[in-house]
Amino acid sequence: MEESNLDLERQEKAKEYAGVNRRLMVVDLAIGALYAIAWLLLGWSAALKTSLIGISNNQCLLVAGFALVFGGIYYLLTLPLSYYSGFILPHSYEMSTQTLGGWISDQIKGIALGGLLGGLILEIIYAVLRATPNAWWLWAGAILLLFNVILANLAPVLLMPIFYKFQPLDQEREDLTERLVRLAEKAGTHVQGVFKFDMSRRTKAANAALAGLGNTRRIILGDTLLNEFSDDEIETVLAHELGHQVNKDIPVGIVVQSALTLGGLYLASLGLRWGAAYFGFNGAADIAALPVLGLVMGAYGLVTMPLSNAYSRWRERRADEYALKATGNGEAYTSALVRLANQNLAEVDPPSWVEFLLYSHPALSKRIAMAQKASDLKAG
Repeated sequence: MEESNLDLERQEKAKEYAGVNRRLMVVDLAIGALYAIAWLLLGWSAALKTSLIGISNNQCLLVAGFALVFGGIYYLLTLPLSYYSGFILPHSYEMSTQTLGGWISDQIKGIALGGLLGGLILEIIYAVLRATPNAWWLWAGAILLLFNVILANLAPVLLMPIFYKFQPLDQEREDLTERLVRLAEKAGTHVQGVFKFDMSRRTKAANAALAGLGNTRRIILGDTLLNEFSDDEIETVLAHELGHQVNKDIPVGIVVQSALTLGGLYLASLGLRWGAAYFGFNGAADIAALPVLGLVMGAYGLVTMPLSNAYSRWRERRADEYALKATGNGEAYTSALVRLANQNLAEVDPPSWVEFLLYSHPALSKRIAMAQKASDLKAG
């Protein structure tokens, strides 16, 4: 595991891969916007609501039925794009190890989980809309904040195991486990253990995370990371994740994201009022106006993405600084970042406009330079 230099050939492929993914993202966004607009302008929303009322006038069933048809058709419409971007493309760049059966299984699980959670959120939003038409966005924002905290707590014990198999790491790498637990304790973070998960069944990319909140917080390491990275490199990668805990990025991030969501919900309330008047819907709580809600929230997300990403890049830089300070091993962190670039087929030096608009982390070239500088200062 002496790989310490960027693979220039893979960087060429990384630039191609990133460019294709960006174009696919634009296509996906265009399809979503045109789909929602078509439902409004062609009268499909009103027609579907009328048909559903003929079956049942129960408001909860109306929301569920409308979301099922609206979302189901959209899923089928975009399925070829999802198949290409999620299966064909990563295989063509030799990044995916997933079988077609595995991909289909993940799709089924994703539909079930996304339908359950998304349906629950939608039912809550429309229940609040019916109860408090003027202040619904405030209540919905508060409920979504609580919902996000609960999901963050349950993710490593209920949600992630749906897709990955987790095993305690101490069964095979006791020394590394003890080393990472000590690092967490040094950061004032109690963890429930160190676990590995089977990333290699889906991808060649490597990753690690500090998942969960409170009594579910644990260190999780992809088997691809364990197989290809040295213990020193793994320690620095985990130190970066612990930096988020030390800097309180998770609770602060939840608050910041909730504030952004609240702004979007407020604009959505204005959009729903306009949509109800323009298209003749029965008020903002009319389920036929759901495409308006989707359009407003989608457009708001796009407009605020650069701001959200700029905030995230700032916090990620601070986590890098913590990792370098906590481990005192700039050489290992440099090596880890280079290895991540090579193994994950990550574009090290993207165009400035791409980093500004789309990157939640600083460009890898900047992160590698920071780690190399720390290594040089220590050596000097």
